[in-house]
Amino acid sequence: MSTPRHSRTRSRWADLRPLDFARSIKVKLGILVAATVTLAAAITWFGLTNEFDVQVTFPLAISISLVLTQLLARGMTSPLREMTAAARAMAGGDYSQRVRATSKDEVGQLAVAFNRMAEDLQETDTLRREMVANVSHELRTPVTALQAQLENIVDGVTEPDEAALTAALTQTERLGKLVTYLLDLSRLEAGAAALDVGEVRLEEFLGHVADGARLVRPDKNLTFTVKVAPPHLTVQADEQRLHQVFANLAQNAVRHSPRGEEITFEAYVMPGRVVVDVTDRGPGIAKGDRERVFDRFARGNNPAHTGQIPTGGTGLGLSIVRWAVTLHGGTVAVADTPSGCTMRVTLPPRPTTVEPA
Repeated sequence: MSTPRHSRTRSRWADLRPLDFARSIKVKLGILVAATVTLAAAITWFGLTNEFDVQVTFPLAISISLVLTQLLARGMTSPLREMTAAARAMAGGDYSQRVRATSKDEVGQLAVAFNRMAEDLQETDTLRREMVANVSHELRTPVTALQAQLENIVDGVTEPDEAALTAALTQTERLGKLVTYLLDLSRLEAGAAALDVGEVRLEEFLGHVADGARLVRPDKNLTFTVKVAPPHLTVQADEQRLHQVFANLAQNAVRHSPRGEEITFEAYVMPGRVVVDVTDRGPGIAKGDRERVFDRFARGNNPAHTGQIPTGGTGLGLSIVRWAVTLHGGTVAVADTPSGCTMRVTLPPRPTTVEPA
C-alpha cells in the first residue's frame, strides 16, 4: 500500500534538519538565536519602513520567528525523539530500530553510538536465542539416547549386561561433559575465571597432556611426539587453564586421527612470543571453516564432505580454548598446512591478562 503524497511531504518537512552541517550544539543554538532575531528585526524594519501598523508588524514578526525557531529546533531534537522511540521498542524486545545519524554535533555522535549499541544488543539477542536452541538440542540427544537405553533395560528388551551399561555410561559421560563445558564457558564469559599465573615448563607439561590423550582412544594405537626447543622453554601461565586448552586440542586431534598415525606437540620461540602447535594427520579443516570452528556449537567440516558436520563433539571445546587463550593475552588459530590439521596457540612469555568482553 503506497503512502499518500501529502503524508510523505509532511514527513519530509517534519524531519527537516537544516543545521546538520554544524559540528557543535553550541553553534546550532547560536545560529538559531541569530536567525530568529535577524528575521524578527527584518520583518519589523520592513513593516515600519512601509508604514504598516505596529500592532500588525510586531505580532507578525514574533509569529514568523517562532515558526522558524520551531522548524530549526525540531530538526535539532529529531535524533533524541527517535532514540526515545527506539529505546521503547528495545524494551519490548525489538532491536531492529535505528536512528538517523546525519548530524555532526554531539547529538549526532550520540545517535551513532546508540545505533552501534542497538546492533550489539541485536547480535547478543540473536546469539542468546541460538545458544538456547543449540543447548536444548545438544542436551536432548544424550538424554534421549540414555532414556531409550534404560527403558529397554527396564522393559526387558535389552539385558543389563556390560555392553548395555557401557552404552548408558557413554551417554552419561557425554551429558556430563556438555554440562561442564557450559559451566566453564559461563564462568569465562562472566569474568569469574581468574588466572593463577606461574612458571610452566612446556616439555614436562606437554608430556602430561600427551599421556592423558593416549587414554582417550587407546584402540587407535596413536603415536604421540613432544618437541620443545629450547628444551627448558617455559611460559608464565595458569597451568590448569593451559591444561584445559591443550587437553581439548589433543582430544580433537585423537578423535580425527586415523589409526596408527602420529600426533605432534611442538613448542618453539618466535620474536616476542611462544608458539605451541598441535598437529594431527587427519582430514584437516576446510579453509572456509577455520574461523567458524571456534564459535559455540560449531564443528570443523571434513573437506571431503563439504557441508556435512561430523558428530562426536559438543562443539564447545574450541570456544573454551579461544576464551582461555585470550585470557592469557594469546591467540589460537588453525595454521595453514599442506595436510592434516595444526592448531597453533601463541602465548606471550609473560601474559597480559585480557578481561572477557
